[in-house]
Amino acid sequence: MKKIIGYRKLLGVHEKTELAELKTIYRNLMKDWHPDKFHDDHEQKELAEAKSKHIIEAYHFLVSIAPETRAQTLAEYTLTTTSSGITDFEYKAETLQIKFADGTSYEYFGVPKAIYVKLVNAPAPARFARRHICNSFAYRSASKEMAV
Repeated sequence: MKKIIGYRKLLGVHEKTELAELKTIYRNLMKDWHPDKFHDDHEQKELAEAKSKHIIEAYHFLVSIAPETRAQTLAEYTLTTTSSGITDFEYKAETLQIKFADGTSYEYFGVPKAIYVKLVNAPAPARFARRHICNSFAYRSASKEMAV
């Protein structure tokens, strides 16, 4: 959750900001912080490069967790979470990454450590995840492994 809050604060947006508005804000920030604007001042240019990279990262992250983005992939997400088993999971700083048997991986944000411990100790982790994680936390697609 800290990551989400930090990125929203950086871009100056809130939870209900729509993708079109987010894109406009992103473009305006990139105009202000584009490194080419500071070609005379080397120190300012380096600062702009770092800032613009952070802005780009924040924008892509917020687009990936936006309700519009999730709505577009809801059918695929639902199919994966309801019919595919879990092959692996990893927990770090309230972020839980779950890898499913179909090669898809999702990151869930703001997951309390107690929920993770229950997942680890669950006799059926996939069923526990479906009931307590998949539809309860903000998520985004982390990756899709290529089928061999």
